[in-house]
Amino acid sequence: MPQILSTKEANLFRQVIRDYEEKRYRAGLKAAEQILKRNPKHGDTMSMKALIMNAQGKTEEAFNLAKEALKVDFKSHICWHVYGILYRTNKNFEEAIKAYKFALKLEPESQQIQRDLAILQVQTRDYEGYVQSRFAMLKARPQLRQNWTALAIAHHLEGNLQEAERILTTYEKSVSAAPAKTDFENSEALLYKNTIIAEQGETERALEHLEQECKKCLDRLAVMELRARYLAELGRKEEAETAYRALIDRNPDHTDYYKRLVDVLGLTAEDEAAQKAIFDEYSAKYPRSDAARRLPLDFLTGDEFRTAAKEYLTLMFNKGVPSTFANLKHLYSDSFKKDTLPALAEEYLQQVKGSNAEASSDSSKGEGAALFFLAQHYNYYMSRDLAKALEYVEKAIQLDPKSVDFQMTKARIFKHQGDIAKAAEAMDQARLLDTKDRYINTKAAKYQLRNNENEKALNTLGLFTRAETVGGPLADLIDMQAMWFLTEDGEAWQRRGNVALALKRYHTVFNIFDIWQEDQFDFHSFSLRKGQIRAYMDMIRWEDKLRDHPFYFRAALDAVKLYLSMYDKPEGVNGANGNNANGEDAAEKKKAAKKAKKEAQKAEKEAAERAAKQNPNKGQKDKEEDVKKKDDDPNGVKLAETKDPLGDAMKFLEPLLEFSPKNIEGQIAGFEVYIRRKKYVLAAKCLKAARALDEDHAKVQELAATMQKTIGDVLESLPPKVQEALKAELA
Repeated sequence: MPQILSTKEANLFRQVIRDYEEKRYRAGLKAAEQILKRNPKHGDTMSMKALIMNAQGKTEEAFNLAKEALKVDFKSHICWHVYGILYRTNKNFEEAIKAYKFALKLEPESQQIQRDLAILQVQTRDYEGYVQSRFAMLKARPQLRQNWTALAIAHHLEGNLQEAERILTTYEKSVSAAPAKTDFENSEALLYKNTIIAEQGETERALEHLEQECKKCLDRLAVMELRARYLAELGRKEEAETAYRALIDRNPDHTDYYKRLVDVLGLTAEDEAAQKAIFDEYSAKYPRSDAARRLPLDFLTGDEFRTAAKEYLTLMFNKGVPSTFANLKHLYSDSFKKDTLPALAEEYLQQVKGSNAEASSDSSKGEGAALFFLAQHYNYYMSRDLAKALEYVEKAIQLDPKSVDFQMTKARIFKHQGDIAKAAEAMDQARLLDTKDRYINTKAAKYQLRNNENEKALNTLGLFTRAETVGGPLADLIDMQAMWFLTEDGEAWQRRGNVALALKRYHTVFNIFDIWQEDQFDFHSFSLRKGQIRAYMDMIRWEDKLRDHPFYFRAALDAVKLYLSMYDKPEGVNGANGNNANGEDAAEKKKAAKKAKKEAQKAEKEAAERAAKQNPNKGQKDKEEDVKKKDDDPNGVKLAETKDPLGDAMKFLEPLLEFSPKNIEGQIAGFEVYIRRKKYVLAAKCLKAARALDEDHAKVQELAATMQKTIGDVLESLPPKVQEALKAELA
């Protein structure tokens, strides 16, 4: 029989729950121990103690205690709920769902368990189960609008759009009092319903609903954009034109509005004069609008282009706009425009030099801006002449030696010349011109990393990180999820032969994407409470293709290539530094690694002391969290000592192939891994995908020859089904 607590102990148990929720773990543990002294077999208290221990990082002990609590009180919904939470925090979602469901059988009325189950179901994309859970929550509390909205979202995610719309309509009909004009939740729910109608392909009905029901919605911009889009889709061109003109009046620098206006007017690329008339109208109406002047350059040709481009460049150079070249470089796909733009810049220079006007006090304007444009032009890969680029940027620097932009361009030119050391030095000189600018600080550190100066780059970035962070600048950069740094740092360590630190950086990037995945947990309930439904749906769709992000692809590809090299040359990899472990070189590397480790420990200690001085009253909560966050392999030595590099590579490769199937580099990496793992059918699929993407790629021909040779040697020894599959793929 489960033990029953006295009133005093029951109050103490409630205190344990509060302490856990407020992360006062030591106090909660103390209170739990007090209860267990008198009631050593109280299952609920044992479970809460397990939960606190898990929060402190004692996962194995926590699970053992939770299992013991279940043996003591098998029919306690709290014990099963806690058991599910333990599995959830350790990412075993399948077992967590089982535990939640069992807890719910014991306590069907528990809103907390039902909510936790529903959140876990949507997190794991079990939409069928999510619909059932949300329906049960709606039956329990039908007076809450968010329960109706959540059920509609569940049906929407499952693909049942009609049912999602019906749920929202049912709630609207059940409300007798008209909602307040400032009711944000109602406004968002109406717009969400409108998007559901549109997704069903019923544009006419969506427009009707928008005009009748969404008149007073608070997001006026969304209403205007949706109305313009629906009118355009329905072919009501005159009304669509009026709608897009209203949007341009609202934001004359939104390029998409202009393009859609041109579309609804039915103008083609040949109708240059008609298109230009529209942009001339708005450039006169809104003189400060850049879009109205720049967009005509996309479709104008010949003398018309030359005239418009000259006017635009003159305006930009006179203003000294640094982004002028960045705004125009997309035009370089047209050879005439690529030749015309620098010629106009040269003309402008001659004109400025020949005029008697007083020179501007700001040397980044006028002549300086034109020289800067030409330096960027000759540095660009489609019009590259690095000698000329250097000549123009030196002239610009003579005009304004303190210009950060000019100095940065000089560093980029050195980089393209292949002199990375000189480029890093030049970029650092640019940084010294403005030591308070985070952007140039970041660029300088990036160039130092490209020059394999990891320690120097970290010190540079340390000028902008929090001084009190335990672990120094690196820990702060990881906390801030600076993936560009982690990837560049990993690549630099890889070039230097330090396999351990390179792998550590790539795994840190992988973990950041895991964190982004887990961050959804907070928003499944928060978005409903705040009524942010459309933003929530956008987030869910974004999360579903999270790992097609370029940051993930780059780090994953680097990691896979490194694991392949570790597999191919295991004797050439040392866990600490990745070099041949022989002679004085290995001894020096080992000594350097040991020194670096000591310096890191010293820096961490100093940072901790600084933090303690700055905040001597730091709470126990923070200390307990620091214990949990401690990394048992800060230098990646354990990662480098792997016995199965190909198995570890699969962790990176599978998402890479799933979410970036159109990238040939990923398919090539997949082939290299699978052929070594003797997964010949999967290797053949990667080869087939790579050939479909670019049959003339040099590496593809090489892989095809490798495949032919490998299969020829082993085909007869493979099972008949594998032989058939291979022949089908290779056919």
